[in-house]
Amino acid sequence: MSKLGIMRGEYKVPGGKLVAVDVEAEDGRLTQVFVSGDFFLEPDEALDDINGALMGMPSNASVTELAQAIEQRLSPETQMIGFNAEAVGIAVRRALGHATDWSDHTFDVIGPVTMDPRMHVALDEVMAAELARGEINPSLRIWDWDQPLVVIGSFQSYKNEIDDEGRERHGINVVRRITGGGAMFMEPGNCVTYSLIVPVSLVEGLSFERSYEFLDQWVMGALKELGVNARYIPLNDIASDKGKIAGAAQRRVTGGVVVHHVTMAYDIDADKMLEVLRIGREKMSDKGTKSANKRVDPLRSQTQLPRDQILSSFLAHFESLYETQRRGYSDEELARAKELVETKFSSEEWTKRIP
Repeated sequence: MSKLGIMRGEYKVPGGKLVAVDVEAEDGRLTQVFVSGDFFLEPDEALDDINGALMGMPSNASVTELAQAIEQRLSPETQMIGFNAEAVGIAVRRALGHATDWSDHTFDVIGPVTMDPRMHVALDEVMAAELARGEINPSLRIWDWDQPLVVIGSFQSYKNEIDDEGRERHGINVVRRITGGGAMFMEPGNCVTYSLIVPVSLVEGLSFERSYEFLDQWVMGALKELGVNARYIPLNDIASDKGKIAGAAQRRVTGGVVVHHVTMAYDIDADKMLEVLRIGREKMSDKGTKSANKRVDPLRSQTQLPRDQILSSFLAHFESLYETQRRGYSDEELARAKELVETKFSSEEWTKRIP
């Protein structure tokens, strides 16, 4: 007989309520389940149905399996307000140690370090491998760069995205990153970009769509503190009532690690961007942006703050929420990143792997 004591797991639904679950397990099965939280549920008796649906479930059941068991037990008239069956499943998985919460980790925080922007692209790969090997903590790091660059998504076509004539005229290089998503037009000081490198256990049970919003909940709070009423638009955009602010990209890499990064427009020269990015012309024309000297500046115009102050506010907000420690890049990390820049991220083979 293998019996585990009472274990507790919690999950805060993005934009919703807290779900908590206390469970006991014996011989690979759930023997006691008590769901609680600040959610709303009608009728009241449905809580007993939720608990009952989970009793006897395998302790290694997936979030999907747990959620299906709940949904099959509940009547069609049941109203779950501020949470859902998936949220309960995630809380159960956390209680059983299959998933983790923000509070289970200490995060390394690395502030902006100005360098070749290709180094930042390479550092995502370097640090993901370090986390997979257990050599570093999960981390939040801010990019800063000393030259212009276009960063295209892993699966984008080079020729469809880049106007080489415009790129050469403005002296802007192109690098392909390891995550999907769209192109990032980056000049010194024109964007705010950060990377989160975390274990997949933090988003265990979440769909890709939900994991984007979940990993960016902290920055939504940071924006609110700066007076920006932001919201998430699936799959990967952050916007306010004045339009798009940012786009996110994500990849789950070998070793159980998620690389998630976001680029927010601070003060972009739209004319130059449209001369370099082909696809940008279509997107901007759709928005009616055709006038000369147009700038894309939601962060600057909506906060009226210098970029450095926004960066400091973001870091302070993250550190107020979670257990953190500040550090810089190690010599070994920088050396590995430099090697990757030279062997991979500067190569035609990688950059134009999708012509």
